[in-house]
Amino acid sequence: MSKLFEPLTLRGVTLPNRFVLSPMCQYTAKDGFVNDFHFAHYGRFALGGFGLVMVEATGVSPEARITHGDLGIWDDAHIEGMARVAAFTKAHGAVPGIQIGHAGPKASIQRAFEGDGPLDERDFARGEHPWQVVSPSSRPVADGWLAPIALDAQGIAKVRTDFAAAARRALKAGFEVLELHCAHGFLLNAFMSSLTNDRTDEYGGSFENRIRLPLEIARELREIWPQDKPLFVRISAVDGSRDGWTIENSVAFANELARIGVDIVDCSSGGIGSYEYPNGYSYQVPFAEQIRRQSNLGTMAVGLIVDPYQAEAIAASGQADLIALGREALRNPHFPLHAQQVLEAADPQRPYADWNIQAGWWLNGRESRLRRLGPWAAAEKNAMEMSGA
Repeated sequence: MSKLFEPLTLRGVTLPNRFVLSPMCQYTAKDGFVNDFHFAHYGRFALGGFGLVMVEATGVSPEARITHGDLGIWDDAHIEGMARVAAFTKAHGAVPGIQIGHAGPKASIQRAFEGDGPLDERDFARGEHPWQVVSPSSRPVADGWLAPIALDAQGIAKVRTDFAAAARRALKAGFEVLELHCAHGFLLNAFMSSLTNDRTDEYGGSFENRIRLPLEIARELREIWPQDKPLFVRISAVDGSRDGWTIENSVAFANELARIGVDIVDCSSGGIGSYEYPNGYSYQVPFAEQIRRQSNLGTMAVGLIVDPYQAEAIAASGQADLIALGREALRNPHFPLHAQQVLEAADPQRPYADWNIQAGWWLNGRESRLRRLGPWAAAEKNAMEMSGA
């Protein structure tokens, strides 16, 4: 058995393999509610063989959303739709997870495929208007972006309360894994980075002060989330700029998270400052490896992982405990099942035995016919004709 397909038990939850659907915003909700698109979107990854299917960044309050199209979990009315997604995921062999977050200074912007910047007249014409954004400091993300209000003590207390309430709703919805979003320049990451936090109170200045709010929230979530269910934290292992948050900061932060009872650090990067690090294949894996080796936490690697052998090498060498796929999963929702066929020498008579029965039955039958027919002989000829050769 390849390392990728060894089950991993975290507390009382066993992931059937090491593949995770990375949380990726779809910007397709209205008022935070799950709709049929989300049900189909997440369902295909459960059917595709992912061990853990993580629902996208979900706002803990209306003002916590990145865009008007973000999912939300700030109201009990959101639970029913989320429960449908979680139940389907679990029924088809995957573990359902959810990431909860607060966009902070990056809230109230356009959907990524509609501009990914401040709202403008086109958005206003659709009835989408900005709301007041918040941050550790009053500094906007960039010129032309909304100016945030620096959170006061009351505002910080509300953020903590919102995260706690969101965790309780996620539990009621049936999710098995909870992930706290502390990455990509969003609110908690903005507190952590010296590039975006210029406070002079107990939440600013020193490293210990800047990580205070994320740790407070993580501690509350660990108290709410059952002891037999794992808690993840997504971080930007480094800021975009080398002058900001460093990998050494991430190791120290991970050790603090371990003391609280966090189980996995999900290692992304960037979000604050222009990116000054290598960004080729597996570019974030070294961050996951260093944190795993120098802290008391397991890690999840993500970032241009596109090949089964590449993923297997990361897991087998101990660079990370889990392999998260984002864009590659969108390109190939069956990536884990294809990887299993490649890495574990599938039975040639029944190569689709591990697929869901509805698809596997048909595909195994098709495979026997293809073996009799041999390769599609016209493939090379057609390719040459299309290329004009």
